[in-house]
Amino acid sequence: MKLSKGEKTFGVFNTILLSLLALSTLYPFIYMAALALNEGLDSVKGGIYLWPREFTWINIQTVVTNPLVQDAFLITLARTIMGTLGTVFITGICAYALSFRTLPFRKSLMVYFLIPMLFSGGLIPYYIQLRELGLIDSFWVYIIPGLLNIWNLIVMRSFFENIPESLIEAAEIDGANPLTIFWKIVIPMSMPMLAAISLFTAVAHWNSWFDGAYYVNEMNLKPMQTYLQNILMNADAAQNLRQGSATASASSNAAVAAASRTITPMALKMAVVILGTLPILIIYPLLQRFFVKGVMVGGVKE
Repeated sequence: MKLSKGEKTFGVFNTILLSLLALSTLYPFIYMAALALNEGLDSVKGGIYLWPREFTWINIQTVVTNPLVQDAFLITLARTIMGTLGTVFITGICAYALSFRTLPFRKSLMVYFLIPMLFSGGLIPYYIQLRELGLIDSFWVYIIPGLLNIWNLIVMRSFFENIPESLIEAAEIDGANPLTIFWKIVIPMSMPMLAAISLFTAVAHWNSWFDGAYYVNEMNLKPMQTYLQNILMNADAAQNLRQGSATASASSNAAVAAASRTITPMALKMAVVILGTLPILIIYPLLQRFFVKGVMVGGVKE
């Protein structure tokens, strides 16, 4: 089909605009990566925009070998995996039960679930509740409170309601119980939707810092994003990270010890940001096709 002059002009303008928008979102990450891979003292001079001027791995190595960063990374990884699996399972079970129109008190239960989603008791009552449950200064404070997500429950319930009832009835005639139907029929048909929900939940767990900052005091239980927020907001934390690295490298070899003297708090901050962001940036494109399909599926009804 031949395009008109106006359509061609719009296409060129649209391409330029979207390219600039993509560059504006990508450039901060490129800039931070350049600072993280550049010698710290050389970065202080300025003039680094796209790539490092004095390339070095010492900043990344310093962060990776720090025990607190290692603990924070493992805590974040564990909470992301366990939290995602637990949330998808618990929320999915509840959504599947609520998808049955014959469920007693179905509408009352939905109202009961919607109230806490729309109205919150506040931070202090929530903290008191977590304290009474024994979740303060515990790893499970990252997992248990988020096992049931009301918004995801509504999305899952709407998806389950669109599954043809003939499949459920055929399975029941063959003698399948509700749990078997859920595992053998509902779950396989819901994989795109479950992948999209899992992606949202995993990103939320990976980027969460609030619960680690306010509900956990032990440094070895704080997640990566909370530790990163502490470094970015507290200059002393970055300085302590630098001093700890210098002390550790002094006992290794002279070359590493000499390189560690060029480390600056700003270079360490950029290195921590890159390491905290990179894993989710790698995983997200791999699940993008499931995300798009999961959002679109069920949007067209026959």
